Amino acid sequence: MRRLRYGFIVLGLLLCLSTNATASVSVGIGIGLPNVSIGINLPVYPDLRPVPGYPVYYAPNVYGNYFFYDGMYWVFWNDAWYASSWYNGPWALVDPYAVPVYILRVPVRYYREPPPYFRGWGPDRPPRWGQHWGRGWEERRHGWDRWDRNRAPRRAPLPAYQRSYSGDRYPGPDQQRRLHRESYRYEPRNPVVRKHVREVDQRPQGPAPRQERPEMRGPAVAPPGPMHRGPEHERQAPMRVEPRPPQATEPRHEPRMERPERMQERMPERMERMERGGGGERGGGPGRGPDRDEGRGR
Repeated sequence: MRRLRYGFIVLGLLLCLSTNATASVSVGIGIGLPNVSIGINLPVYPDLRPVPGYPVYYAPNVYGNYFFYDGMYWVFWNDAWYASSWYNGPWALVDPYAVPVYILRVPVRYYREPPPYFRGWGPDRPPRWGQHWGRGWEERRHGWDRWDRNRAPRRAPLPAYQRSYSGDRYPGPDQQRRLHRESYRYEPRNPVVRKHVREVDQRPQGPAPRQERPEMRGPAVAPPGPMHRGPEHERQAPMRVEPRPPQATEPRHEPRMERPERMQERMPERMERMERGGGGERGGGPGRGPDRDEGRGR
């Protein structure tokens, strides 16, 4: 039992370490999810009002937890935070460790659609995020609920230019970035928000969807591949075969050309030996030097 108890303790420590290590890897606002759809769809620009004593706006007429802070819109929906530079998205998921502290400090009463676990919490106090997200989050965001109200930053100006874009005129992501750069000169204070805005501005425009077309055309281009290799194979085959016949036949062809001449030269000698009957006694072959010399001497 003691070993089993120690085993559970070690396993719990490993799980805690792995959780903290994983959380420390990705902290920020995701820019890889440009088309996240959440349960808020605004046909027109919302009515935003300041939260008293906070550098945050909220939307009392939006049935949802909708805020504006530091030049971006923030929504708490389905137990997660999302952010966007335009009032109706597209929305990007925000890591719980990266949510700005002034968003976390907004009192419960300004959540127009609070989740069930908000019940029983003081309406003039911020949500108990540490209780909800766990001890690891509480340790890393230690002191998030303590601040000097006299040193709170000023509210960021609302991007009022977006009031002109609603319904069918609501721009796409590329046009949103262009309009935002041209019409909104506010510089975010929060480092995470500032980093997100910089990465969004540097994201490639226009050609992004076109880059998928070559991949779609890939299967149509693939069949000519083997067709192109066929002629190459046919051209290579003669290159392997043509050099071989000269190498294989030249040594055999030379003796065939010389053999008839030698036989003609030796024919008189053989005839003379056959008439005299001395060819076999000498023991010399028809191709040896002594036969040739004897025939020439006689």
